[in-house]
Amino acid sequence: MSKVWFVTGANSGIGAGIAKAALQAGVRVVATGRNMDKLRAAFADEDEQNLALVRLDVSDATQAQPAIAEALARFGRIDVLVNNAGNSFLGNFEELSNADIEKQMSTNFFGVVNVMRAALPAMRKQRSGHIINISSVAGAVGLKHCAAYSASKFAVEGLSMAVAAEVEPFGIKMTIVEPGFFRTNLIDPGNAHFAENTIEDYASEGATRDTWAAYDGTQQGDPAKLGKVLVKIAGMENPLKLFVAGSDALEVLTPVVEDRLKAMKDNAALSSSTDGVA
Repeated sequence: MSKVWFVTGANSGIGAGIAKAALQAGVRVVATGRNMDKLRAAFADEDEQNLALVRLDVSDATQAQPAIAEALARFGRIDVLVNNAGNSFLGNFEELSNADIEKQMSTNFFGVVNVMRAALPAMRKQRSGHIINISSVAGAVGLKHCAAYSASKFAVEGLSMAVAAEVEPFGIKMTIVEPGFFRTNLIDPGNAHFAENTIEDYASEGATRDTWAAYDGTQQGDPAKLGKVLVKIAGMENPLKLFVAGSDALEVLTPVVEDRLKAMKDNAALSSSTDGVA
Protein backbone atom coordinates (compact mmCIF):
# COMPACT_ATOMS: atom_id res chain seq x y z
CA MET A 1 0.00 0.00 0.00
CA SER A 2 1.37 3.42 -0.97
CA LYS A 3 2.13 6.07 1.61
CA VAL A 4 -0.26 8.90 2.44
CA TRP A 5 0.78 12.55 2.32
CA PHE A 6 -1.16 15.38 3.99
CA VAL A 7 -0.30 18.78 2.49
CA THR A 8 -1.57 22.14 3.73
CA GLY A 9 -1.89 25.20 1.51
CA ALA A 10 -2.02 22.94 -1.54
CA ASN A 11 -4.14 25.05 -3.87
CA SER A 12 -1.14 26.84 -5.41
CA GLY A 13 2.60 27.49 -5.28
CA ILE A 14 4.86 25.23 -3.27
CA GLY A 15 1.96 23.31 -1.73
CA ALA A 16 0.52 22.39 -5.13
CA GLY A 17 3.99 21.52 -6.41
CA ILE A 18 4.57 19.16 -3.49
CA ALA A 19 1.15 17.50 -3.68
CA LYS A 20 1.40 16.92 -7.44
CA ALA A 21 4.94 15.56 -7.19
CA ALA A 22 3.75 13.11 -4.54
CA LEU A 23 0.84 12.00 -6.74
CA GLN A 24 3.22 11.51 -9.67
CA ALA A 25 5.37 9.33 -7.40
CA GLY A 26 2.38 7.06 -6.84
CA VAL A 27 1.45 7.98 -3.29
CA ARG A 28 -1.97 8.97 -1.99
CA VAL A 29 -2.42 12.64 -1.15
CA VAL A 30 -4.73 14.67 1.05
CA ALA A 31 -4.52 18.19 -0.37
CA THR A 32 -5.96 20.93 1.82
CA GLY A 33 -6.76 24.60 1.42
CA ARG A 34 -9.11 27.30 2.64
CA ASN A 35 -10.86 27.76 -0.71
CA MET A 36 -12.34 24.56 -2.13
CA ASP A 37 -12.99 26.09 -5.56
CA LYS A 38 -9.31 26.96 -5.96
CA LEU A 39 -8.32 23.56 -4.59
CA ARG A 40 -10.53 21.72 -7.07
CA ALA A 41 -9.22 23.83 -9.94
CA ALA A 42 -5.61 23.11 -8.99
CA PHE A 43 -6.18 19.35 -9.13
CA ALA A 44 -8.79 19.16 -11.88
CA ASP A 45 -6.59 16.87 -14.00
CA GLU A 46 -5.54 14.49 -11.22
CA ASP A 47 -6.84 10.96 -10.60
CA GLU A 48 -9.36 11.18 -7.76
CA GLN A 49 -8.65 7.61 -6.65
CA ASN A 50 -5.43 8.63 -4.89
CA LEU A 51 -6.49 12.16 -4.00
CA ALA A 52 -8.68 13.68 -1.31
CA LEU A 53 -9.45 17.40 -1.25
CA VAL A 54 -10.18 18.74 2.22
CA ARG A 55 -11.07 22.23 3.37
CA LEU A 56 -8.71 23.51 6.05
CA ASP A 57 -7.90 26.96 7.36
CA VAL A 58 -4.84 26.09 9.46
CA SER A 59 -5.24 29.20 11.60
CA ASP A 60 -8.55 27.81 12.90
CA ALA A 61 -7.71 25.23 15.56
CA THR A 62 -11.22 23.78 15.35
CA GLN A 63 -10.70 22.75 11.71
CA ALA A 64 -7.44 20.84 12.11
CA GLN A 65 -8.75 17.78 13.97
CA PRO A 66 -11.72 17.19 11.61
CA ALA A 67 -9.40 17.54 8.59
CA ILE A 68 -6.99 14.94 9.97
CA ALA A 69 -9.94 12.69 10.88
CA GLU A 70 -11.25 12.95 7.32
CA ALA A 71 -7.84 11.98 5.97
CA LEU A 72 -7.68 8.97 8.27
CA ALA A 73 -11.20 7.91 7.35
CA ARG A 74 -10.32 8.06 3.65
CA PHE A 75 -6.84 6.49 3.62
CA GLY A 76 -6.35 4.99 7.08
CA ARG A 77 -3.04 6.65 7.98
CA ILE A 78 -0.80 9.68 7.47
CA ASP A 79 2.82 8.97 6.65
CA VAL A 80 4.06 12.40 5.58
CA LEU A 81 2.67 15.68 6.90
CA VAL A 82 3.71 18.80 5.02
CA ASN A 83 3.00 22.08 6.82
CA ASN A 84 3.18 24.54 3.96
CA ALA A 85 0.22 26.92 4.36
CA GLY A 86 1.33 30.46 5.00
CA ASN A 87 0.98 34.14 4.17
CA SER A 88 3.08 37.28 4.47
CA PHE A 89 2.73 40.58 6.31
CA LEU A 90 5.45 42.88 5.04
CA GLY A 91 6.67 46.25 6.24
CA ASN A 92 9.09 47.91 8.63
CA PHE A 93 8.53 46.67 12.18
CA GLU A 94 7.43 50.07 13.49
CA GLU A 95 4.90 50.36 10.69
CA LEU A 96 3.33 46.98 11.40
CA SER A 97 0.63 46.86 14.06
CA ASN A 98 0.42 44.24 16.78
CA ALA A 99 -2.70 42.98 15.01
CA ASP A 100 -0.65 42.46 11.83
CA ILE A 101 1.95 40.45 13.72
CA GLU A 102 -0.70 38.41 15.51
CA LYS A 103 -2.35 37.54 12.19
CA GLN A 104 1.04 36.55 10.76
CA MET A 105 1.71 34.25 13.69
CA SER A 106 -1.82 32.86 13.58
CA THR A 107 -1.29 31.29 10.16
CA ASN A 108 2.45 30.72 9.85
CA PHE A 109 3.15 29.54 13.40
CA PHE A 110 -0.06 28.52 15.09
CA GLY A 111 -1.19 26.90 11.83
CA VAL A 112 1.73 24.50 12.19
CA VAL A 113 0.94 24.03 15.89
CA ASN A 114 -2.71 23.22 15.13
CA VAL A 115 -2.03 20.67 12.40
CA MET A 116 0.85 18.93 14.18
CA ARG A 117 -1.22 18.67 17.36
CA ALA A 118 -4.00 17.00 15.36
CA ALA A 119 -1.74 14.64 13.40
CA LEU A 120 0.79 13.48 15.99
CA PRO A 121 -1.53 11.10 17.90
CA ALA A 122 -2.10 9.08 14.71
CA MET A 123 1.61 9.04 13.92
CA ARG A 124 2.48 7.95 17.45
CA LYS A 125 -0.11 5.18 17.24
CA GLN A 126 1.38 3.85 14.00
CA ARG A 127 4.92 4.41 15.38
CA SER A 128 6.05 6.08 12.18
CA GLY A 129 5.72 9.33 10.29
CA HIS A 130 7.59 12.20 8.73
CA ILE A 131 6.79 15.87 9.28
CA ILE A 132 8.09 18.38 6.74
CA ASN A 133 7.74 21.98 7.93
CA ILE A 134 8.20 24.63 5.27
CA SER A 135 10.11 27.52 6.77
CA SER A 136 12.04 30.09 4.73
CA VAL A 137 15.41 31.74 4.35
CA ALA A 138 13.72 34.38 6.48
CA GLY A 139 13.42 31.72 9.17
CA ALA A 140 17.19 31.74 9.60
CA VAL A 141 18.15 35.28 8.54
CA GLY A 142 16.48 38.56 9.45
CA LEU A 143 15.44 40.39 6.28
CA LYS A 144 14.31 43.98 5.90
CA HIS A 145 10.51 44.39 5.85
CA CYS A 146 10.15 40.81 7.15
CA ALA A 147 10.06 41.30 10.92
CA ALA A 148 6.66 39.62 11.31
CA TYR A 149 7.29 36.98 8.66
CA SER A 150 10.78 36.17 9.97
CA ALA A 151 9.49 35.95 13.53
CA SER A 152 6.85 33.44 12.47
CA LYS A 153 9.34 31.28 10.57
CA PHE A 154 12.02 31.44 13.28
CA ALA A 155 9.29 30.24 15.65
CA VAL A 156 8.44 27.35 13.31
CA GLU A 157 12.08 26.27 13.26
CA GLY A 158 12.41 26.34 17.04
CA LEU A 159 9.17 24.43 17.43
CA SER A 160 10.24 21.88 14.84
CA MET A 161 13.61 21.16 16.45
CA ALA A 162 12.09 20.75 19.91
CA VAL A 163 9.25 18.52 18.73
CA ALA A 164 11.68 16.46 16.64
CA ALA A 165 13.57 15.48 19.80
CA GLU A 166 10.31 14.59 21.57
CA VAL A 167 8.79 12.37 18.87
CA GLU A 168 11.92 10.64 17.58
CA PRO A 169 11.43 7.69 20.00
CA PHE A 170 8.13 6.98 18.24
CA GLY A 171 9.73 6.64 14.82
CA ILE A 172 8.65 10.11 13.68
CA LYS A 173 11.13 12.16 11.64
CA MET A 174 11.26 15.93 11.13
CA THR A 175 12.58 17.96 8.20
CA ILE A 176 12.81 21.76 8.14
CA VAL A 177 12.85 23.28 4.65
CA GLU A 178 14.29 26.77 4.07
CA PRO A 179 13.32 27.88 0.54
CA GLY A 180 14.71 30.96 -1.12
CA PHE A 181 12.57 32.89 -3.61
CA PHE A 182 10.12 30.58 -5.39
CA ARG A 183 7.53 31.47 -8.00
CA THR A 184 4.48 31.58 -5.75
CA ASN A 185 1.84 34.16 -4.92
CA LEU A 186 3.31 34.81 -1.46
CA ILE A 187 4.47 38.33 -2.37
CA ASP A 188 1.89 38.97 -5.07
CA PRO A 189 0.49 42.44 -4.30
CA GLY A 190 -2.97 40.90 -4.43
CA ASN A 191 -2.13 38.33 -1.75
CA ALA A 192 0.58 39.77 0.46
CA HIS A 193 -0.38 42.12 3.29
CA PHE A 194 1.55 45.38 3.58
CA ALA A 195 1.85 47.76 6.50
CA GLU A 196 -0.73 50.51 6.27
CA ASN A 197 1.06 52.91 8.61
CA THR A 198 3.78 55.19 7.24
CA ILE A 199 6.65 56.66 9.26
CA GLU A 200 8.50 59.53 7.60
CA ASP A 201 11.98 58.36 8.61
CA TYR A 202 11.51 55.21 6.52
CA ALA A 203 9.95 56.99 3.55
CA SER A 204 13.27 57.59 1.75
CA GLU A 205 13.55 53.83 1.16
CA GLY A 206 10.39 53.86 -0.90
CA ALA A 207 7.17 51.97 -0.36
CA THR A 208 7.49 48.38 0.86
CA ARG A 209 4.82 47.30 -1.61
CA ASP A 210 6.84 48.68 -4.55
CA THR A 211 10.08 47.11 -3.31
CA TRP A 212 8.63 43.60 -3.13
CA ALA A 213 6.50 43.93 -6.26
CA ALA A 214 9.73 44.02 -8.27
CA TYR A 215 10.45 40.41 -7.23
CA ASP A 216 6.99 39.06 -7.97
CA GLY A 217 7.06 36.74 -10.97
CA THR A 218 10.86 36.83 -11.30
CA GLN A 219 11.71 34.30 -8.57
CA GLN A 220 13.99 31.55 -9.85
CA GLY A 221 12.69 28.75 -7.63
CA ASP A 222 10.40 26.19 -9.28
CA PRO A 223 7.72 24.73 -6.93
CA ALA A 224 7.38 21.59 -9.09
CA LYS A 225 11.09 20.85 -8.80
CA LEU A 226 11.03 21.44 -5.05
CA GLY A 227 8.14 19.00 -4.81
CA LYS A 228 10.17 16.30 -6.55
CA VAL A 229 13.15 16.89 -4.26
CA LEU A 230 10.96 16.61 -1.15
CA VAL A 231 9.53 13.32 -2.44
CA LYS A 232 13.13 12.13 -2.74
CA ILE A 233 13.97 13.31 0.78
CA ALA A 234 10.86 11.63 2.19
CA GLY A 235 12.01 8.38 0.61
CA MET A 236 15.35 8.41 2.45
CA GLU A 237 15.86 5.95 5.28
CA ASN A 238 17.18 8.86 7.34
CA PRO A 239 15.56 12.01 5.92
CA LEU A 240 17.46 15.29 6.04
CA LYS A 241 16.76 17.30 9.18
CA LEU A 242 17.38 20.55 7.29
CA PHE A 243 17.10 21.27 3.58
CA VAL A 244 18.03 24.62 2.06
CA ALA A 245 16.12 24.97 -1.21
CA GLY A 246 17.56 27.07 -4.01
CA SER A 247 20.97 28.43 -4.94
CA ASP A 248 19.83 31.89 -3.83
CA ALA A 249 19.04 30.48 -0.39
CA LEU A 250 22.53 29.01 -0.16
CA GLU A 251 24.07 32.34 -1.15
CA VAL A 252 22.15 34.17 1.58
CA LEU A 253 22.52 31.61 4.36
CA THR A 254 26.13 30.46 3.95
CA PRO A 255 27.89 33.71 4.97
CA VAL A 256 25.47 34.19 7.87
CA VAL A 257 26.21 30.72 9.26
CA GLU A 258 29.95 31.17 8.72
CA ASP A 259 29.92 34.58 10.48
CA ARG A 260 28.04 33.11 13.42
CA LEU A 261 30.50 30.23 13.78
CA LYS A 262 33.42 32.67 13.56
CA ALA A 263 31.91 34.88 16.26
CA MET A 264 31.46 31.87 18.51
CA LYS A 265 35.04 30.67 18.04
CA ASP A 266 36.59 34.14 18.30
CA ASN A 267 34.79 34.82 21.58
CA ALA A 268 34.98 31.38 23.17
CA ALA A 269 37.02 32.67 26.10
CA LEU A 270 34.59 35.50 26.76
CA SER A 271 31.68 33.05 26.62
CA SER A 272 33.38 30.73 29.09
CA SER A 273 34.11 33.64 31.43
CA THR A 274 30.43 33.67 32.45
CA ASP A 275 30.68 30.17 33.98
CA GLY A 276 30.22 29.97 37.72
CA VAL A 277 32.66 28.31 40.10
CA ALA A 278 32.15 24.55 40.13
